[in-house]
Amino acid sequence: MYKPPFLKSLLITALLASPAAQAATAYVSNEKDNTLSVIDLDTMAVTKTIEVGERPRGIALSKDNSKLYICASDSDTVQVLDLATHKIIANLPSGEDPEQFSLHPDNRRLYISNEDDALVTVVDTQSHEVLAQIDVGVEPEGMAVSPDGRWAVNTSETTSMLHWIDTETNELIDNTLVDQRPRHVEFTKQGDTLWASSEIGGTVSVVDVASREIIKKLTFQIRGIHPDKIQPVGVKLSDDGKYAFVALGPANHVAVVDAKTYEVMDYLLVGRRVWHMEFTPDHKYLLTTNGVSGDVSVIEVNDLKVIKSIKVGRYPWGVVTLN
Repeated sequence: MYKPPFLKSLLITALLASPAAQAATAYVSNEKDNTLSVIDLDTMAVTKTIEVGERPRGIALSKDNSKLYICASDSDTVQVLDLATHKIIANLPSGEDPEQFSLHPDNRRLYISNEDDALVTVVDTQSHEVLAQIDVGVEPEGMAVSPDGRWAVNTSETTSMLHWIDTETNELIDNTLVDQRPRHVEFTKQGDTLWASSEIGGTVSVVDVASREIIKKLTFQIRGIHPDKIQPVGVKLSDDGKYAFVALGPANHVAVVDAKTYEVMDYLLVGRRVWHMEFTPDHKYLLTTNGVSGDVSVIEVNDLKVIKSIKVGRYPWGVVTLN
């Protein structure tokens, strides 16, 4: 049947704009395999494995979702993966043993924690220059930049502190003492509070950003699991402010917390040694990386149920998602 040219044009436009043309994807760093697993979020299956540097852990997207930054910890570099070609296009001067990092809202300044050097390194992702190196506590790990770009916050595992860095001056302004071995920090979408996990302390501290003081400390209890195995690591906050999800490490559960009342609502059984998490772009699902079992658990957010396990590489660590 004949179709006028303008109808053909409309049909092509509709097909290109359809969800099938823009399948959502997850990237998972596999610490022991030196690879990334690529997951199609429509089929919930691994479609590709990409070789990267040694011991990839923290991963983060550029603001335009065109590049993926990878902490190749044992290669002492942050690699830049072009997501159009899946090729490494640059190695940034990160300092020794980069583990986690956070990209400033300006899409240029990358704040990197260097575990072996007790430093935070600031790198310009466009010029590849080191802009600053900031002394922090022993064994820095977690990094987060506030939504307004004012603060970069680093955790030091051995010093048990959150370090507050002024991003205008790259100076350490303040420290907040938390429980033993802080691993991860996460700002709320509004940027008024910060959630910090303490792995050995077994707690999560909720910190008021204005005063940099703890306003609430969360503890966790799971029937049949020894308290020593309840080790909070990753934290993810839903954009609607309803939930906080806390990965509890070797307890093999994710805690579901009411983000307004700070009450623990439920514990969801996932894979072994749950580490970090990320929402799918539509926020319908939460993905967890489970290091020991080598898989990714899929949590349905509305029903708070684990619906699937996806086998990936050895010791999955970080995860990001994009359309």
